[in-house]
Parts: sequence; structure tokens; C-alpha cells
Amino acid sequence: MLEAKSLRKAAVPSSLLEYPSPGNLQSTRLAVNVNGDGSSCWVYIASGCYIYKIQISMEDSLVNCGKESLLIPEQTQVMHSSLVNRCPHRSEIQSVVLAETENVDRLTFSVLPQDYGVGEGGWSGLSFSPIQWSMAAMARSFCKSIDVYDQDIHLRTLRTLWYPSSLGFIQSSCNGNESSLLAVTEGCQLTLWDLRMKENGGCVHRICGSVGDILYSVCSSSTGNVAVGGADRTLTIYDPRRWTAISRWVHCSKYEITGLAFSSIDSDYIYIQGVDYEVLCGQWKESKKEFSFRGDSNWLGFSKCPNKDVLGGWCDSGSIFVADVHKGSEAHMVEGFAN
Repeated sequence: MLEAKSLRKAAVPSSLLEYPSPGNLQSTRLAVNVNGDGSSCWVYIASGCYIYKIQISMEDSLVNCGKESLLIPEQTQVMHSSLVNRCPHRSEIQSVVLAETENVDRLTFSVLPQDYGVGEGGWSGLSFSPIQWSMAAMARSFCKSIDVYDQDIHLRTLRTLWYPSSLGFIQSSCNGNESSLLAVTEGCQLTLWDLRMKENGGCVHRICGSVGDILYSVCSSSTGNVAVGGADRTLTIYDPRRWTAISRWVHCSKYEITGLAFSSIDSDYIYIQGVDYEVLCGQWKESKKEFSFRGDSNWLGFSKCPNKDVLGGWCDSGSIFVADVHKGSEAHMVEGFAN
């Protein structure tokens, strides 16, 4: 059983960023990284052409729980904030992702699309390979394309049939640790791409959902299971050995699902982000909700730390939420009611 160790709410200093740029339905403009001693975390947010970083304390605190296991955040102050000292993009940044490197502040790279950004890009996601941190894939919805890079070297372009909305590298448990696949949600379909293959443009499998029920998010677990969710408010888990659905959690969210992340502690648990400001943690095998928390306005960015169960969210009101989750035996919850 997973429980929240802490849930903190802080405000982005107006001296750093007063008015954030508008966000997309998929809120991918935030990334979170925990310090080595676990006492604080850095939250990276993107607005306009710049990236900012904000340090927030993660020290133990008492977690209050309201009705229906809704967590009540504790107000906290920002420890430190600054503009990331990198060359700004000439266009608005829509996705921020951290690779699993030893020091995230020492290395960064950015690339331009093959058409040099001419026309509408429709950015819809960015993902690093789990076995090669320098390899990244980025999706452009309106162009129906996935561009794969090794640092700043363009490797290939994948052409999708529908408009891609989300993507992520997944580890193929069937083929060992030497290969990885790319999962893409496009329209009502989940497609799997093998970057080593040329046949069918690299597409090795295509799973069709209900027509009209657009998929907005995809993620994978350490065991290789793949989860998708979208407009139908249903979470579907696929087995990578046969690519068949092994679990469906119908109407797990009140509104459209726009973000998913498996727990790093226990892959039987998953975090689900809805378009109605709510984020919930649940056990997908039993379709059981454990707890949830809500932002105070639309999400501009939401992300989970790659190797820890630390969640970060950024609302257009300027509020940042950070949740630290661990095993239930180590957490202490206080039952109460929200006024």
C-alpha cells in the first residue's frame, strides 16, 4: 500500500515569473529532480522561451486527509529560484524532460525540427531512451511525425497515421535489455515502433481503440507493461508479450485522462492525472483508488521523478504542488475533514 509522506504547496515568486504562457491539454512543461539527500527537490518549469528552476523542501510533515482520501496540501516557502542559464529557444517551449544523469545542471541539449520550425509544429511530447540517455524522441502533432535524435544528430523520422498526442520509450522485457521500443498514442490508437526496423516505417504493432475516444497519455512500467488513457476516462494496461489488454479501470477519472505514470516503488500502482485538476494514486489490478490531491487551477505542467515516487505539478495560478509517496508502513496519516 502506498501513502503520501508529504504534500506541499508553494507559489512561484512573482519576481521570477509573473504571468506564465498558456499551456496545452497535455501538461508537459514541468520536470522534477530530487536532491541526493532527499531533503529538497528542484522543480523545472518552462514559460515562453525560458526554463526556470525552483527549490522546494521535502522534509517530513504531517499529511492531512479529507473526504474520499483527498490530501490537503501544506503551504511552504520556496527555498531558492532562478532562471536556468541556457540559451533561450526562439519559440515557446512546450515540453521539459530530465534524463537520468548524475547532474542535471551540467548538460542540456535542444534541437530544431528538420524544417527549422517553419509553420505550426504542434509539439506533443518528448522522451529520453531508458538505455541511452543521449537518445530522445519528440512528437509533432500537426506534422504527424516523430523525430528521433542522438544528442543533436537526427537519426530518423517516423510517420504516424493520426495526430500523435503522447509518446514514451519502453523497455522490451521480451527482447532483453539491449533493445527498446517507442510507444505512441495517435488518435484512438496505440502504436509500437522499433527504431531498428525499416519495414512499415518502423511500426511493429497497432492497437485500435474505440473510434472517437482519443488517447492523450501513455507510459510504461519497469516490468514492461504499457498504460494508456484519454477521452473515455478509462485506464487500459497492455501486456508487452502479447499486446493484449490485461486490465481496464473504467471511469477511474471524473474527466479526460491527460497524464499517467507507474509507481517506481510498486508497479501495481499508477498515478493518473485528470483534466479537472485532480491527480489520484490507485492500484490498477483491483481498480482501487488509494488517495488523491487537486491543483487550484489548470495544470501547466505535471511530472513524476523518473526513479522516485515524487510528483510535481504547476498550475496557471502560479502554485506548485510536490507530493512525496512511499510505503504505507512508513507513512503517518491524520484523518480529518476539509472545510
